[in-house]
Amino acid sequence: MSNRKEKVEKITPKHKDKIEALDNMSLGISMVVAIAIGFGVGYGLKTLFEIDWLLWLGIFWGISAAGLNIYRAYKRAQKSYEGMENDPRYAHRAKYGDKELNNDE
Repeated sequence: MSNRKEKVEKITPKHKDKIEALDNMSLGISMVVAIAIGFGVGYGLKTLFEIDWLLWLGIFWGISAAGLNIYRAYKRAQKSYEGMENDPRYAHRAKYGDKELNNDE
Protein backbone atom coordinates (compact mmCIF):
# COMPACT_ATOMS: atom_id res chain seq x y z
CA MET A 1 0.00 0.00 0.00
CA SER A 2 2.80 2.43 0.81
CA ASN A 3 4.44 1.82 -2.61
CA ARG A 4 1.25 2.84 -4.31
CA LYS A 5 1.12 6.09 -2.34
CA GLU A 6 4.70 6.88 -3.28
CA LYS A 7 3.93 6.33 -6.96
CA VAL A 8 0.87 8.54 -6.78
CA GLU A 9 2.84 11.39 -5.19
CA LYS A 10 5.58 11.27 -7.85
CA ILE A 11 3.19 11.67 -10.79
CA THR A 12 3.37 15.16 -12.29
CA PRO A 13 0.83 16.70 -14.66
CA LYS A 14 1.38 15.91 -18.32
CA HIS A 15 1.59 19.54 -19.45
CA LYS A 16 3.29 21.04 -16.39
CA ASP A 17 6.18 22.53 -18.40
CA LYS A 18 3.78 24.18 -20.86
CA ILE A 19 1.74 25.69 -18.06
CA GLU A 20 4.89 27.09 -16.42
CA ALA A 21 6.01 28.56 -19.76
CA LEU A 22 2.63 30.25 -20.24
CA ASP A 23 2.80 31.56 -16.69
CA ASN A 24 6.20 33.10 -17.37
CA MET A 25 5.02 34.56 -20.67
CA SER A 26 2.04 36.16 -18.96
CA LEU A 27 4.40 38.29 -16.85
CA GLY A 28 4.92 40.78 -19.68
CA ILE A 29 1.22 40.94 -20.39
CA SER A 30 0.38 41.48 -16.72
CA MET A 31 2.86 44.36 -16.55
CA VAL A 32 1.17 46.16 -19.44
CA VAL A 33 -2.29 45.48 -18.03
CA ALA A 34 -1.31 46.71 -14.56
CA ILE A 35 -0.01 50.00 -15.96
CA ALA A 36 -3.08 50.37 -18.20
CA ILE A 37 -5.44 49.80 -15.27
CA GLY A 38 -3.47 52.28 -13.17
CA PHE A 39 -3.75 54.83 -15.99
CA GLY A 40 -7.48 54.16 -16.27
CA VAL A 41 -8.06 54.61 -12.56
CA GLY A 42 -5.93 57.76 -12.50
CA TYR A 43 -7.71 59.21 -15.52
CA GLY A 44 -11.09 58.39 -14.00
CA LEU A 45 -10.17 60.06 -10.71
CA LYS A 46 -8.79 63.06 -12.58
CA THR A 47 -12.00 63.57 -14.52
CA LEU A 48 -14.19 62.88 -11.49
CA PHE A 49 -12.44 65.24 -9.08
CA GLU A 50 -10.75 67.57 -11.63
CA ILE A 51 -7.35 67.26 -9.92
CA ASP A 52 -4.48 66.78 -12.38
CA TRP A 53 -2.05 64.92 -10.12
CA LEU A 54 -4.50 62.04 -9.59
CA LEU A 55 -3.62 60.83 -13.11
CA TRP A 56 0.03 60.53 -12.08
CA LEU A 57 -1.00 58.80 -8.87
CA GLY A 58 -2.87 56.19 -10.90
CA ILE A 59 0.13 55.68 -13.19
CA PHE A 60 2.34 55.27 -10.11
CA TRP A 61 -0.07 52.65 -8.74
CA GLY A 62 0.08 50.78 -12.05
CA ILE A 63 3.87 50.81 -12.16
CA SER A 64 3.98 49.66 -8.53
CA ALA A 65 1.61 46.78 -9.32
CA ALA A 66 3.81 45.79 -12.29
CA GLY A 67 6.87 45.83 -10.03
CA LEU A 68 5.04 43.64 -7.53
CA ASN A 69 4.24 41.16 -10.33
CA ILE A 70 7.93 41.02 -11.26
CA TYR A 71 8.92 40.44 -7.62
CA ARG A 72 6.40 37.61 -7.23
CA ALA A 73 7.59 35.95 -10.45
CA TYR A 74 11.20 36.22 -9.26
CA LYS A 75 10.36 34.62 -5.91
CA ARG A 76 8.41 31.85 -7.67
CA ALA A 77 11.36 31.13 -9.98
CA GLN A 78 13.83 31.25 -7.09
CA LYS A 79 11.72 28.76 -5.15
CA SER A 80 11.55 26.38 -8.11
CA TYR A 81 15.37 26.31 -8.34
CA GLU A 82 15.98 25.77 -4.62
CA GLY A 83 17.93 22.67 -3.86
CA MET A 84 19.75 22.55 -7.18
CA GLU A 85 23.06 23.18 -5.42
CA ASN A 86 22.74 19.73 -3.84
CA ASP A 87 22.14 18.05 -7.20
CA PRO A 88 25.38 16.39 -8.39
CA ARG A 89 24.84 17.71 -11.91
CA TYR A 90 25.02 21.30 -10.67
CA ALA A 91 27.20 20.98 -7.54
CA HIS A 92 30.45 21.99 -9.28
CA ARG A 93 28.85 25.08 -10.81
CA ALA A 94 27.25 26.06 -7.49
CA LYS A 95 30.57 25.71 -5.67
CA TYR A 96 33.02 27.15 -8.20
CA GLY A 97 30.88 29.14 -10.60
CA ASP A 98 31.48 29.47 -14.34
CA LYS A 99 35.18 30.30 -14.37
CA GLU A 100 35.70 28.79 -17.81
CA LEU A 101 32.94 31.04 -19.19
CA ASN A 102 34.34 34.22 -17.64
CA ASN A 103 37.07 35.79 -19.76
CA ASP A 104 37.64 38.58 -17.25
CA GLU A 105 40.06 36.60 -15.06
